[in-house]
Amino acid sequence: MEIIYVYTRKRSEFGRPCSFSDRPAVVNVDIPPDPSMASNFVLRNPVDSYVQHTSDMSEHEVNTERVEVESRGVNHVEGGWPKDINPQEVEQTIRFRKKVEKDENYVNTIMHLSTLMEHCVKQNNAINIYEEYFGEEEMAEVEDEPPSAKTINVISKLTSFFDVLLSKRDPNVTKRTATHLSWHPDTCKKLAVAYSSLEFQQNVKDMSFDSYIWDLENPNKPELVLKPSSPLVSLEYNPKDSHVLVGGCYNGQMAYWDTRKGGLPVEVSTVEVSHRDPVYGAIWLQSKTGTECFSASTDGQVLWWDVRKLSEPTESLVLDITRKGLLENALGAVTLEFEPTMPTKFMVGTEQGIVIACNRKAKTPPEKITSTYSGHIGPVYALVRNPFYPKVFLTVGDWTARIWSEETKESSIMWTKCHLSYLTDGCWSTVRPSVFFITRSDGTLDVWDFLFKQNDPSLSLKVCNEPLSSLRLQDNGCIVGCGSKLGTVTLLEISSGLCTLQRNEKTLATAMFERETKREKILEARHREMRLKERARSEGQEMEVEESLVEDPQEVLDRVRQEFFEVIEAEMQRRARAETQGLRGKVLGTAWTCNRSRDSLPRGGGQGSVSVFQVKSRAGEEASAQEEESQLPKDKEEEEEEEEKDAA
Repeated sequence: MEIIYVYTRKRSEFGRPCSFSDRPAVVNVDIPPDPSMASNFVLRNPVDSYVQHTSDMSEHEVNTERVEVESRGVNHVEGGWPKDINPQEVEQTIRFRKKVEKDENYVNTIMHLSTLMEHCVKQNNAINIYEEYFGEEEMAEVEDEPPSAKTINVISKLTSFFDVLLSKRDPNVTKRTATHLSWHPDTCKKLAVAYSSLEFQQNVKDMSFDSYIWDLENPNKPELVLKPSSPLVSLEYNPKDSHVLVGGCYNGQMAYWDTRKGGLPVEVSTVEVSHRDPVYGAIWLQSKTGTECFSASTDGQVLWWDVRKLSEPTESLVLDITRKGLLENALGAVTLEFEPTMPTKFMVGTEQGIVIACNRKAKTPPEKITSTYSGHIGPVYALVRNPFYPKVFLTVGDWTARIWSEETKESSIMWTKCHLSYLTDGCWSTVRPSVFFITRSDGTLDVWDFLFKQNDPSLSLKVCNEPLSSLRLQDNGCIVGCGSKLGTVTLLEISSGLCTLQRNEKTLATAMFERETKREKILEARHREMRLKERARSEGQEMEVEESLVEDPQEVLDRVRQEFFEVIEAEMQRRARAETQGLRGKVLGTAWTCNRSRDSLPRGGGQGSVSVFQVKSRAGEEASAQEEESQLPKDKEEEEEEEEKDAA
């Protein structure tokens, strides 16, 4: 039985409007003062009071429950067999299959399913269910999107997690640098980071040697702590076996780990056969066993190893570009490059700014160094081949990044502007041939797309305040990891425009590389021609100098003496001719004067008249005298010059 209470009210009383009116004040309560309570109060004079115009707020903290993630898996195996049949016995399974295939129910089921399967196959042949109808519009949207990047995770060094793990802080005072990053080859959900302090004589006595493998899905603590005998400078996953890693230590030793066996190295090379300086590069080789690798160090050596036997290197190469094989002349290696598509070739970037191209299969050690490329002032911190064009490679050093072609040895085909801060690392994009990344010492990550811009980076992002030291891109090209000097690893997600292949990008990049390579070849040929001309000119001058030096001094003296006497004889002949001409003029002038005066004297005695010829003869005598006087200083000067020649 339901009990219902009904409230009734007239309809006219619903929704009646309120009517307000003014009325005088009315005293409801009047409490008179009580003089007896005056003794309970203290008189204050003056009285200070304040009023706060903001509302009172209270602070509350809420700690949400942390999500715990566990890795689980399911192993699917063949099942459904009867209990009396062993699936491992081939004969029993074949006998059971034949028995089932003869069953009428099995045949009817297969015939029924075959019609449905035939219909699906025909439909699939008629319509391509994977066809993209709006790919061009999506491509246009990608092109219009401005380049950008966002931080998706920040992995700090273990010093910041000691409070959680050990309830105390890391005793290390000096921060360690994230020197090298390596992504897991299969899932890209794990990141191996090598930590080391590369500053000379800055290592603290009790500094940790550990490096870590981080799981991006659970970044609160490292998945595995690697415990080498010396701090790791380089660390690489094996592309064929993701459980195996190889590392190069600060003291020059090589070590490898198997994550299934824990954090201690499986084997370490001995100090006597290892490098003498820190191992800055360690790369796995393409081999049948998947256990071969090679390393490079600033001691000037490249060593080949088999991790199954690290007691001694299998092969060695001294980086002596003079091809004498002397270790004291070797150049220190800072970075190492190896392309699996060219298994016999590798490249080394040195401290002196020179890139050395090598061929491992050469017959003699001097022939293993095939060529060199010089273009940087300081060390080459990054050396990477373009994944789409292996003959084109990128180098990063000093304040510039340069793109080279193997066909041009004297100069790079493209280069960036000089930055204000030092460049520390770089790499190519794995999905776009025209995009590369650069880290700088001011904590900035630059993304260059030379098809879009040639003078400035397409995206410049301030990652942190400390210098960036290492860089590594995932294979999908969307996530990049940046390691800093203080050991912080920042993971950035790149916008789709920078990690999606654009329309005709390969064609345009190929055309640009070929055009710049051709231009550099023309310039190289022109410079070579100018050098040959200059060399020929200098050799000609040297031959003239040698000829002049080879001439006998007695012959020089005889020749100068003969020239002196020839000049003296010529001068004497000239003077004799001048004297004879002067005497002949005087005689003729005198004769003409006498005859003329005798014929033309006036009768009255011509004492006061002078002949015109007489005046001319006197003028000729004066002119010849002046000529002789002016000629005398010249003759003296010529005689002095001849005496100086004779003395020489």
